[in-house]
Amino acid sequence: MWDFPLFPKAASTLAPRVDLLYLFLVGVTLFFTLLIFAVVFYMAVRYRRARTDVDRSNPPAANHIMEIIWIVLPLGIVLFIFAWSTDVYFDVVRAPSNALEYHAIGKQWMWKFQHPNGRREVNYLHVPTGRPIRMVMISQDVLHDLFLPAFRVKQDVLPGKYTSLWFEATEPGTYNLFCAEYCGMEHSLMGGKVIVMTPQDYERWLAGDVAGETPIQKGERLFTQYGCNTCHAAGPGQRGPSLVGLYNSKVKLSSGETVTADDDYIHESIYTPTMKLVAGYQALMPSFKGQLGEEEVVNLIAYIKSLKGGEERTAALAPASATASTTN
Repeated sequence: MWDFPLFPKAASTLAPRVDLLYLFLVGVTLFFTLLIFAVVFYMAVRYRRARTDVDRSNPPAANHIMEIIWIVLPLGIVLFIFAWSTDVYFDVVRAPSNALEYHAIGKQWMWKFQHPNGRREVNYLHVPTGRPIRMVMISQDVLHDLFLPAFRVKQDVLPGKYTSLWFEATEPGTYNLFCAEYCGMEHSLMGGKVIVMTPQDYERWLAGDVAGETPIQKGERLFTQYGCNTCHAAGPGQRGPSLVGLYNSKVKLSSGETVTADDDYIHESIYTPTMKLVAGYQALMPSFKGQLGEEEVVNLIAYIKSLKGGEERTAALAPASATASTTN
């Protein structure tokens, strides 16, 4: 594809499939638009009122073959489009199991990105070619939408709930990113760049980071700093559920309901701990909304994910979040 602002260069593995479906839909639309226009024009000219050499007697009352054609043909076309678009949709929403997990936080009016090693960027995102990238996203304020035109992917970014998109860049270069949802006065300025690099160049760029801590290390530090270990560490004084092996496990609530301890559940447990109280525990945990920002919550979740069953930690035997204190 040409590099035209309204139809930018295709630079991901998903882009050619999305483009082909899109062009097919445009082609079908143009074909039937022109066909209908041509038929209407022909009939208007041939059967105009001033013409007298056309036999208008005994018009047909019904044409069953025509009725079958205009029912079966459109039905077949739309079913074909449905099957094709569904196949593309599942590829777009299902990230490969080996995808690198990045985090994105939308905020009026900027994008904050965090790499798997903890390095952070604002309005710029460096990624390597040939590796699936899964963006786990959340908004710090209002509804946003991360749109990467060259990769043909976009996804709403919601406050209080994680969403995701994925892509695999194919060509090094610099590409636009936008917010595609009106989010306030400076919405039009909420953009940035994706810098796609070869794997070797990306590793060299990443090695230049002097930040130090990984997301798991940051989460572990926050877990101790905010005293989460005083309630969630296994032992005689344990007042909240242990977080070891918690992530993606089934949790029984005091309401009798059973939920999965995924990213959204942990996030909710940190900010509104009494919303889903774990069975057998009292509502002792305070809300950390206003104390912990979305970036810190991301790191706490990374730490909780790292606490596998049977794994022991010295300081905080139960993961990283002031989170589940009573609600995880």
